[in-house]
Amino acid sequence: MDAEKILQELERMYPDARPALQYRSPYELLVAVILSAQCTDERVNKVTETLFREHGTPARMVELSQEELEHYIYSCGFYRNKAAHILSASRDILEKYGGEVPASLEELRTLAGVGRKTANVVYSVAFHGDAIAVDTHVFRVSNRLGLAKGNTPERVEEGLMRAIPREKWSAAHHWLIWHGRKICHSQKPECGRCPLAPSCEFFAQKV
Repeated sequence: MDAEKILQELERMYPDARPALQYRSPYELLVAVILSAQCTDERVNKVTETLFREHGTPARMVELSQEELEHYIYSCGFYRNKAAHILSASRDILEKYGGEVPASLEELRTLAGVGRKTANVVYSVAFHGDAIAVDTHVFRVSNRLGLAKGNTPERVEEGLMRAIPREKWSAAHHWLIWHGRKICHSQKPECGRCPLAPSCEFFAQKV
């Protein structure tokens, strides 16, 4: 596996890769990422278009009861847990950080209901920090390519941090997501039209 070659090809394939979630502030991004767990970005964007119109800040969000927020986000799935996480994180932001989403990775991870992946996305995208968030696409594509092997997101994240130059962590995160969405699908990967096939461990095992 030639990591440098794979990264060069991914960059060539997806030069405009960027988050599909729509947001206007670090807080809106944080909420959108929480909602995106096991839900499509398209669905999240539809939900947040309405939600953020009236409740796009921590102060406005905590005006909602758990039940009221659940009603807004019901179609995103796992709505009870997500509503609880959003409200808990919003209260933490108000009480601990003066109403502003903290800009450091360490502080982001202290927010109630905010896991490692969510913190990494917000740190990387909103604050332009160096981080790699491992979602289902990144996990699958990294293992298949052999770019980073692991049976947990944390193991894959560690492997990617070793294989990818730090200054490309954030960009590579988006390249891998786009590749997973467009070609390296979960059930029927389109290996026959994948420029990475010659360097891919998964493809080598198939032929």
